[in-house]
Amino acid sequence: MSEKKKKDPVLALVPKYARGDSNKAVEGINKLKDRKLKGTIKRREKTYKEAAYKAASSEILLTEEGGFLEPEGIEKTYQLSQRSLAKEVDVATSHKMFNLDLKFGPYALNYTRNGRHLLIGGRKGHVAAFDWQAGRLGCELQLRETVRDVTWLHNETMFAVAQKKYVYIYDKQGTEIHCLRNHIEVNKLDFLPYHFLLTSVGNSGFLKYQDTSTGNVVAEHRTKLGKCDVMTQNPATAIMHLGHGNGTVTLWSPNMSTPLVKMQCHRGPVTSIAIGHSGQYMATAGLDGQLKLWDLRSYKPMQEYYTPTPASSLSVSQRGLLAVGFGPHVSIWKDPFKTKQTSPYMNHLQAGSAIQDVEFVPFEDVLGLGHRGGISSIIVPGAGEANFDALEANPFQTKKQRQEMEVHSLLEKIQPEMITLDVNHVGQMDKAPIQVLNKEKKEAWAAAHPVESTELKFRARGKNSSSRRHLRKKAKNIVDQKKVDLLERIEKDKKERAKKRAGNPDEPVTALDRFTGKRRKMD
Repeated sequence: MSEKKKKDPVLALVPKYARGDSNKAVEGINKLKDRKLKGTIKRREKTYKEAAYKAASSEILLTEEGGFLEPEGIEKTYQLSQRSLAKEVDVATSHKMFNLDLKFGPYALNYTRNGRHLLIGGRKGHVAAFDWQAGRLGCELQLRETVRDVTWLHNETMFAVAQKKYVYIYDKQGTEIHCLRNHIEVNKLDFLPYHFLLTSVGNSGFLKYQDTSTGNVVAEHRTKLGKCDVMTQNPATAIMHLGHGNGTVTLWSPNMSTPLVKMQCHRGPVTSIAIGHSGQYMATAGLDGQLKLWDLRSYKPMQEYYTPTPASSLSVSQRGLLAVGFGPHVSIWKDPFKTKQTSPYMNHLQAGSAIQDVEFVPFEDVLGLGHRGGISSIIVPGAGEANFDALEANPFQTKKQRQEMEVHSLLEKIQPEMITLDVNHVGQMDKAPIQVLNKEKKEAWAAAHPVESTELKFRARGKNSSSRRHLRKKAKNIVDQKKVDLLERIEKDKKERAKKRAGNPDEPVTALDRFTGKRRKMD
């Protein structure tokens, strides 16, 4: 290695962006006998290395850094209130702290992927969508029926509302576009942005996937665990996590009708689930009063905490902060998945109003609260990612950029068949022998293209069909000695009974003989 490469600081950051172990890939390439395939894979590996180096080099351009609250001396960060925090921050940040007193709660809320727009839904029928940073209202509806959950679709132009019986889709002006009658009595909604899949689960216990780009129902799975009102997605794998009344958490994919993983997490019903952006850690809360943190690579608990009252909602920020809503309280924990914490990072009290939903705003140090008395927004320093990828989620995108991104996302839509637990499974080389691969291909093709049999089938129905007449005729010609003896005995008994009934034929018949069964002898 040259002196220039040794002094290059970017090389230390390359493993962070690398796709797997390059040394193992080289070993596999050298074992190949096909020269054309070997050259193709070598060029691909070279492209991956160049992409990792460029991604590491771009960190120089990331000038923004995230900061947390730093206490001095005996100060504690969880003692700092929002009122005292508002005095220390700039004017633009203080405007992000607000309370909306609404009378149609409790409220569920959802932010767009770029954190710019907010959608709220009150249980008593109030739905509103607006640009919360600019304070510009998009639409407001009073549906006059129960609203259980709301979610944005691929961008801020459309959103879905789980109403009393069906799920409805509205545009940004509040006009009803679709009524999804396949989704009945839905309690929870979610949207997979890379797959364009709207997922729902409700009182019927069915998990349903609907493609919003084509309108087709991709999958419909029966959980067999009764009513379900807890659901969240793994942002790294697109696996859906459901929390059930018996304390279990099940992991689902649209490709399998049974759960991929079934975990016994609590001794009572699961009340909330949250998953980190890396997809490796999960937090669950239950009515048993416990808050548990899980490692999804081994499916084992890492930390366990007790909450004063059962937690109603959980949320994990982009920087790994965990928000826990219980009763009128919200506590935020710093680095909960790394070490056991003894005290929270921040606390907040929403006096006189029970917390229904909590959600961190992407790319902002803000936490949104939905509660019985309306919605609130509080400042949580260090929660959001300081640098954003404008090609992934751009908080400052224009109308033209939004339209172009919508077209690109539709063209690059990932098929549901690619949703797997192991994100590295797609793109791996199958090392099975060629004979086994050919056999599997033939079996798969045969299963997908069944061939109808050309043999004639005699589907005779009824007693008088030709085949049944033939069988009866054939059965008559078979002589069975036991059957013959039995028929003779039955005939003999029949004659004896007839004689007894008839009596002596020489006796005269009187008028009363009609009651004894005697028959008049005919001349």
